[in-house]
Amino acid sequence: MDKQGTLFGIGIGPGDPELVTVKGARLLGSCRHVVVPKAAEASESVALRIIQPHLKPATQIHELVFPMVVTPAELMAKWNESASYVAALLNKGEDVCFPTLGDAFLYSTYIYLVQALLAIAPDTRIETVPGVTAFSAVAARMCFPVGKGKHPVAIVPSADDFATLDAALKTNGTVVIMKVGKRLDAILDKLEEHNVLEKSVFAAHVGMADEHLETDLRRLRGTGDKTGYLSIILVDTSRDGMK
Repeated sequence: MDKQGTLFGIGIGPGDPELVTVKGARLLGSCRHVVVPKAAEASESVALRIIQPHLKPATQIHELVFPMVVTPAELMAKWNESASYVAALLNKGEDVCFPTLGDAFLYSTYIYLVQALLAIAPDTRIETVPGVTAFSAVAARMCFPVGKGKHPVAIVPSADDFATLDAALKTNGTVVIMKVGKRLDAILDKLEEHNVLEKSVFAAHVGMADEHLETDLRRLRGTGDKTGYLSIILVDTSRDGMK
């Protein structure tokens, strides 16, 4: 009798293995096949480093490359290749766990894997376990309220077009700027332009050994190349004294 396995997408939080949910840790510890994403063939998988304490010695690790910067055609081809790889395991009746940083459906590689997988196998069984978002961890570490009263919260994935960021910084609430990276200086310019630089906090690699927290963002000038992909800025844009 044919039996298809289930894909378990697991949000593993921002970096601290203890922030993996109880359910996520249980599934990782019981799943024989764990597919982990990494940015390049020669690079280390950040996700694998985080979940390692939760894995059994017999766990089979499958490292798949999910490149960050390629042409749309190349990216689609890579996602289809990865989806086919996972589908082959599922078709053998094997369950597969896919750990992904933060929450599984918030700017995650998992989103594209699911879309590609359902395109080639619409009946695939999928169960997703939510995870602690990176900005929630930053807020907790820095005692920074994200949502208060009826203030809105805007989440902006950093990009070269700053129109969205400009609009968000004009709101009366909180702005979460994700994936800061090399755009740091340009973002700092925007924060100064909107007079919110001193109402902002920065964090990179929160929960990891190389965690970097900063409340005086002027000290970050010229360090954009060093901040890395896993960096976030929280901005208080409230103007009614409720923060």
